[in-house]
Amino acid sequence: MSADVMEYFRKLPEEGADGVDGRRVTIAEIAAEAGVSVPTVSRVLNGRTDVAAGTRERVENLLSAHGYVRRASRQRPGGAALIDLVFNDIDSPWAVELLRGVEESTHAAGVGMVVSAVHKRPASTRQWLQNLRARTSDGVIFVLAGPGPASTELQRLGVPVVIVDPAGNASADTPTIGATNYAGGRNATEHLIKLGHRRIGLIAGPRDLLCSRARLDGYRAALDEAGIGDELIVQGDFTHKSGFAGLGRLLDEPGRPTAVFAASDTMALGAYEAARQRGLRIPDDLSIVGFDDLPESRWASPPLTTVRQPLVEMGALAARTLLRLARGESIDVPRVELVTELVVRDSTAPPR
Repeated sequence: MSADVMEYFRKLPEEGADGVDGRRVTIAEIAAEAGVSVPTVSRVLNGRTDVAAGTRERVENLLSAHGYVRRASRQRPGGAALIDLVFNDIDSPWAVELLRGVEESTHAAGVGMVVSAVHKRPASTRQWLQNLRARTSDGVIFVLAGPGPASTELQRLGVPVVIVDPAGNASADTPTIGATNYAGGRNATEHLIKLGHRRIGLIAGPRDLLCSRARLDGYRAALDEAGIGDELIVQGDFTHKSGFAGLGRLLDEPGRPTAVFAASDTMALGAYEAARQRGLRIPDDLSIVGFDDLPESRWASPPLTTVRQPLVEMGALAARTLLRLARGESIDVPRVELVTELVVRDSTAPPR
């Protein structure tokens, strides 16, 4: 945790109750005295059922003894009234599809939603946390990230969290929603192999994301099973610009590929533009497969063969999961991966 973020947490007013010395008692101190974790105390405060009876009684007795005051927002009958949806960046069609799914579930439940982008900057995170405390949000959905330095503060506030496509291994107490990225990457590559391609390039996604690494592993597994030893991999970052540049680098290599798997539709469409500028026809001269099945992939020229990632459904499930946590319900399966599906259109064909 960076020094400025730690300083921010230090200055935040503590929630809880005044102790015998006039100092406010925090969830962390209750947890230490009870001999349990901070998330366990949060679950007791939120009325969750997945806490042993003896543990619950011990924590409740300590909360009562210290006069701990629960957040008013957690006392609402029926669960949440407001949730936060936090992206690193919302300037992408991919984010819009997830947002549609979250809004679908929150609207049906009569729950408000605040959308934020923190851009991986400590200052943005601090401002967002300050705003969160002011509006007493009942839960947070993080997309392509995790709580990071905000984790301690969210636990202290007793705010439940759900992560969509976590960047790394999330805490066992945090539900995550994802897709079968490994299977999707493998299916995309196998489709090109079955068409007869042997020089298959990959424009990979960011290295720090689990979904990117899983798609890369699927690509490698398909090549290995087919006995293809040459990996043609360039690094991208899920943007149109990186897809454009990535295909350029692949085409400049000796023995350039006859087919390319781009680990996102946005990068695939960037590769389309790079191919056109070099006078290459898709799929006559180069086959391209994407990943996501964004609306624009269907209207590309030619329509893009891609792996459908159920983004709307992922967003909707994340919201429903968070609303269950806000109501104090337990989650039976904390790790959920929705199925991906290869959608064959007109951007792939056998090599000439």
